[in-house]
Order: sequence, then structure tokens, then C-alpha cells
Amino acid sequence: MHHISTIEGQMTAKGLSFAILAARFNDTIVDRLVGGAIDYILRHGGERENLTIVRVPGAFEMPLAAKKLAATGKYNAIICLGAVVRGHTPHFDFVAGECTKGLAQVSLDSGVPVGFGLLTTDNLEQAIERAGTKAGNKGVEAASAALELVRVLEQI
Repeated sequence: MHHISTIEGQMTAKGLSFAILAARFNDTIVDRLVGGAIDYILRHGGERENLTIVRVPGAFEMPLAAKKLAATGKYNAIICLGAVVRGHTPHFDFVAGECTKGLAQVSLDSGVPVGFGLLTTDNLEQAIERAGTKAGNKGVEAASAALELVRVLEQI
């Protein structure tokens, strides 16, 4: 019987540097996502001095900022946080889609993990629920995914 090797990420943020890219649009919700991401990194051994928060106007602007951040070589991962609410965002599908595609492209082109924490909801209530109340916190999820990917890629 052959042994199957498994590569898994140890969930420790010790010594890692993160950029937290946050949209200003819907900032009351995004601030909760940022709080969740910071809390997650710190609880997993990360240090405040290794966190940089970068604010951009909205989701549409995130991919270009993420690309520049990745190009600096300063960050082990970029955690992208925003909220696009159908009722509040003109061209909702376009904005959400372009942001999603753009961030995926940045990650593939740069090799830098991008934690995807863009809420796309039909209304404000859903967004609030996914920013730290009933449905968890998308900022925590994005930070966790970014950290795990950093640690997995180190071993590949």
C-alpha cells in the first residue's frame, strides 16, 4: 500500500505580513470585516506591526490596488474586504464580477495569496449578518483562507 502524502497549512500567522485592502463604500459593514480579519490574524500569532490597512473607494478599485500591493513583495498575503449591496450599488453585477475576476487575476499573476472577503448581498440586512452576527464574519473567512494558502504554498 502506497503512502499518500498530504500537504496542509499550519494555521499560524507568526512572522507573516498581511495587507488588508478595504473598500470605503459601505464602510460601516466593511469596518466589521476588517475587525474580524485583524482579530483572526492576531489570535493566530500574527503581530500588529505586520498588518497594513489600505483603503480604496470601492470594490471596483480593489484589483488595481491589490496588484500594486502584490508587486511590492512586502506582503505574504492580501486580504481584500468589501461589501457590494444590490440595492445600494449601481451596476451591482458588473462591479461584483469585475472585482472578483480582477482579484483572482492578481493572485494568479503575482503568486501572492488573495483572501477574498467581498460580500455580495441583496440588501443591507444580509450584509450586516455576514459581517459578524448570525452568518459569521466574511473578514474572518478571508483571513483564514489567505493564511492557509500561504502555509500550503510554502510546502509545494
